[in-house]
Amino acid sequence: MVDIAPVLDALRAQRPLVQNITNFVVMNFSANALLAMGASPAMVHAVDEVEDFVAISASLVVNIGTLDAGWAQSMRLAAAKADALGKPWVLDPVGVGATRFRQQTCADLMRHRPSIIRGNAAEIMTLAGAQGGRSRGVDSLANSADAIDAAQHLARATGCVAVASGEADIVTDGERVATIRGGAEMITLITGTGCSLSAATAAMAAVAPDRFVAAVAACALFKVAAERAAAKAGAPGTLAARFLDALYGVDAGDLAFAASIELA
Repeated sequence: MVDIAPVLDALRAQRPLVQNITNFVVMNFSANALLAMGASPAMVHAVDEVEDFVAISASLVVNIGTLDAGWAQSMRLAAAKADALGKPWVLDPVGVGATRFRQQTCADLMRHRPSIIRGNAAEIMTLAGAQGGRSRGVDSLANSADAIDAAQHLARATGCVAVASGEADIVTDGERVATIRGGAEMITLITGTGCSLSAATAAMAAVAPDRFVAAVAACALFKVAAERAAAKAGAPGTLAARFLDALYGVDAGDLAFAASIELA
């Protein structure tokens, strides 16, 4: 049993400030998703201020989706500051297997001990050094169920919580493993839902000392919201708006009742 209701209640009571160094394709959607669920987003990436902003934020998410050398430096500085201050931070290793630049950047960032690593199956398998982490650009060709062993290995090796998201989301701290089911296939046609899940995970980690529970709560919220949004939407454009509405509308008790979480 994972008690996720208190995490959502705490999030909405505390409205944590979440610093996002994220890709510019999803900045607006991620910010709106954080606002809808009850957090406060800040999209701050300038190298001159990232360290100062980490100091005033409750948590940090680093997403390498639209990576360049300047942003990579900002990411390293922010991650190092979060580590030094003991603040939770989430690494989203978008397309880590696609280029040497992405691989090296993730290797640099992981030296600063991310609290949670949230990626698709191929990204988690690549970081774990596992075979079969096939991808096409930033899209995984592997199933999240195939990444369970890799996610456990990654969590044990780094001390993080590893999240492999997909049709079912896998969350593990190396010992506990949770599978969160639900959602809607149409959600894959909206850019930014995975990146926004990383931001949501950082928000939950800001209020939940147990990072495993924080990650499960974020995944459960997104699965339930996607399922409810898809029931009212006829196409992806409508689904995007309905999804934000659902993030806003799901309450803590409702989430605990509706979420499909299996523990192993």
